Amino acid sequence: MAKQYRILSAAAAAIALTFGTAYAATTDAPPAPPPGGPAMMGGHGGHRMEMRMQKQLDELHGQLKLNADQEKLWQTALTTMKQNHQAMRESHKQMHDQFKSMESQPILDLNAMHAAHQKIEAQNAQLREQTATAWLNFYNGLNDQQKTTVSTALKKHFAKMQEHEHKMHERWSKHRGGPDGAPGAAAGASATAKP
Repeated sequence: MAKQYRILSAAAAAIALTFGTAYAATTDAPPAPPPGGPAMMGGHGGHRMEMRMQKQLDELHGQLKLNADQEKLWQTALTTMKQNHQAMRESHKQMHDQFKSMESQPILDLNAMHAAHQKIEAQNAQLREQTATAWLNFYNGLNDQQKTTVSTALKKHFAKMQEHEHKMHERWSKHRGGPDGAPGAAAGASATAKP
């Protein structure tokens, strides 16, 4: 039962992702960086991803040839997604600012930091669920031909994600040094060897 729920949740998330949750939060808003850490997603990389996602949404929208009722559901989902994306960004900024203000304290209040993080995660989970529900409502209003178009877009998106994940794994393996005697593995072996 739990496995089925995870599969259904993953499918719902994938639909929302394809329709733009990546735009809404880069597939969930990243946790606020630790004090002194790199900035939150945004800047040029985040903007490029948002532009790419918007282009994909525009292309899909054009292919679907929506009727008036479907168009209302599309606009509702799009608006929900964008508003929730903005709310998540703002909550992460607040958390980042709170952590930044704690930097000067000699003893960190880890309980307060954890509570703030948990509160924001709960809020963001609700926002992600609202976004997914809005897109699922839209999807459920489509006819079979339109669902086929969406399914094709999803499969294409999944393939790109899988390819990206594979490339990242390869890069990580090269960086860390694989079991085949890559430089990282040799360096680790020489560091542990005693003369």
